[in-house]
Amino acid sequence: MNPFQLVFTATAPLLLRDALVQWGISKRTLASVKYGGGRILVNGKEVTVRHILEKDDAVTVVFPNEQRSDGLVAETGPLDIVYEDQALLIVDKPPALNTIPSRDQPRGSLANRVAGHFEDHGIPATLHIATRLDRDTSGLVCIAKNRHIHHVLSQQQQSKKMKRQYEALVEGNFEKKDFLITAPIGRKRTSIIEREVRQDGQFAETQVQVLRSFPDFSHVRLQLNTGRTHQIRVHMAHMGHPLIGDDLYGGSKELISRQALHCISLELLHPVTGEKVHFTSSLTPDMAKLIQS
Repeated sequence: MNPFQLVFTATAPLLLRDALVQWGISKRTLASVKYGGGRILVNGKEVTVRHILEKDDAVTVVFPNEQRSDGLVAETGPLDIVYEDQALLIVDKPPALNTIPSRDQPRGSLANRVAGHFEDHGIPATLHIATRLDRDTSGLVCIAKNRHIHHVLSQQQQSKKMKRQYEALVEGNFEKKDFLITAPIGRKRTSIIEREVRQDGQFAETQVQVLRSFPDFSHVRLQLNTGRTHQIRVHMAHMGHPLIGDDLYGGSKELISRQALHCISLELLHPVTGEKVHFTSSLTPDMAKLIQS
């Protein structure tokens, strides 16, 4: 398979290096192109970044194929692919599956399965996970197939052009049907895993909509306006409504054995075409059963 490449058109005379910055090519990506086996062509001829562009010049950036980390073992396993092209892979992750391997669990993660998928299909790419989910959170995960695409997606997250919606089942009921939680989140001093709302934490904002109330819990939809670790779990626990099944943050496991949280929707601008794309996912059976009973 040919290496990933992008084509741009110059709109005015400009130093190529400056044009690449305008087109969103980061310094790190440019360095990998220059020194890692990539190429930059203007009207089909290889040039350096000191080349002066003329209006309507066609600039082709050929990105080097990236090598998978030696620590990431390719494995065969179920992979629910929602969308795939040369730049993006969107998958639907089940619960009880780590998104990435760890030192203690180097195998059996979603990343291992994706690496296996790339290897089986001869895709010359590594993987850069743009939207990571906790082990027991299910739903949509966005994966970039190269460093440049990951950079573009990260910029979209920072500028809030990427939108993620979740559905959760949380303990108790609410007086308001729509509200915004704005509370900074930081690491809990007594734990290497837990987070908490704290004044010196990072800014965090979650929009909450109550969809339906049950005697002991509520079905809510949440939109992340920031992407802090455990953000939804921490914010809901802080409000006195921990996710059911989330015993790390005070939730009961009586109704479900994992935190009842699912990423149902992902909207972003396609990092190549710029078009708005939208992906959805249905609740997993364990969560769906509780709101149908």
